Amino acid sequence: MNIDLTPEQRESRAVIRGHILFTFGIVVLMYLAWLLVKELMILYVSALFAAVLMPAVNRIAQIRVRNRNVSRPVAIFLLICGVTLLLAAFFVVGLPPVLRDLNQFSTELPARIPVIVAKLKALPLANRLGVDVIASRTESALTATASYLVVSLPNWLTHLFDIVTTLFLCIYFMLEGEHAYNFFLSLFPTGLRYRLDATLRRADEKMSKWLFGQGLLMLILGICSTIVFGFLHVRYFLLLGFLMGLLNIIPIAGGVFTITLAAGVAALDSWAKMAGVISFYLVYVNVENAYLIPRIMRTSVDLMGLTVLIALLCGTALAGITGALVAVPTAALIAVLLDEYAVHRD
Repeated sequence: MNIDLTPEQRESRAVIRGHILFTFGIVVLMYLAWLLVKELMILYVSALFAAVLMPAVNRIAQIRVRNRNVSRPVAIFLLICGVTLLLAAFFVVGLPPVLRDLNQFSTELPARIPVIVAKLKALPLANRLGVDVIASRTESALTATASYLVVSLPNWLTHLFDIVTTLFLCIYFMLEGEHAYNFFLSLFPTGLRYRLDATLRRADEKMSKWLFGQGLLMLILGICSTIVFGFLHVRYFLLLGFLMGLLNIIPIAGGVFTITLAAGVAALDSWAKMAGVISFYLVYVNVENAYLIPRIMRTSVDLMGLTVLIALLCGTALAGITGALVAVPTAALIAVLLDEYAVHRD
C-alpha cells in the first residue's frame, strides 16, 4: 500500500533519519574511543607536544647557514639532539644523587622521627596536639611513599615502548602536522574556519610560552634551592632542591609544601638551619613575584594556581603520569578557547 507524502512530510522523515544515523554514529565512535583509549591518549600527547615544540623548531629553522635557512627536518633533528643531551646529562649526572638521597631518607626516617617528636614536645601545647599519633602516621606514610618511589622506578621502564611510539609520532606530527591541521580546519564552515584557526594558533603560542616560562622558573628555583640548602648543610639537599623545582609547577601550594618539608628536615639539625631555609624562601618569593614573573611570564596565558592544581589532579586521575604531563598544556588550550568563545565581555 503506497502512501502519498507531502514534500514537508518527506523532508521531516529525512531529517529524523539523519538524526538517528548521526546519533548511531556518535555511539559507535564513543565505543571505539573507549576501546582505543590508550592509543588515542598516545596520539593526543604526541600532537600536543608537537604543537608545543613547533615554535622552537621554527626558530631553529630561521638559522641561516651559507645564506640558506635550515630545513624543517634538520631543525627537528637538532632539537631532538639537544633534548637528548639534556636528558642524558640529567639521568647520568643529576638523577643518581637524588635517588641516593631519597633512598637514604627512607632508610633513616624511622630513626629521625623520635628526634622530631622530642623537639616538638618541648613546644608549648604540644601534648594537646597529639604529637605522638601524628608522628606515627607521618612516619608510616612517608616511609611507604619513599620506598614506593625507589622500588617502582624500574617498573616505569616497562612503558618504554609507549614512550618510543609517542616520540616517533611527535616527530611525524612536527613534519606533517600542518597537513592534518588543515584537514581538521576544512571540516568547519568557512566563516568559522578562520576564527578557529586564529584561536588555535594563539593558544599554541600561549601554551608554548607558558611552558617555557614555567619550566624556567622551576629550573631557577631548583638550582637556587640546591645551592642554598647545600651551603646550609641541610640533609638531602639534592633531593629537596629537586623537589622544590619540580613541584613549583603548582603555584603557591607546591612551594608551600616543599618549603615545609625542607624546613622540617633542616629542623632535625638545628632551629638556625630551619630559619635559614625559611628566610631563603621568603626572599626568593619576593624576587620571583617582583622581578622574574613579570619578565618571564608577561606574554603567556594567565593560568591561576587553582586552575593548574585542578588540571594536575584531573589529569593524574584520568591517565596517571601521562595525564599529569599534558594536564597544564590542555588547561592552557581550554582557557584560550573559553576566552574566545564563552567569555562575554562588557
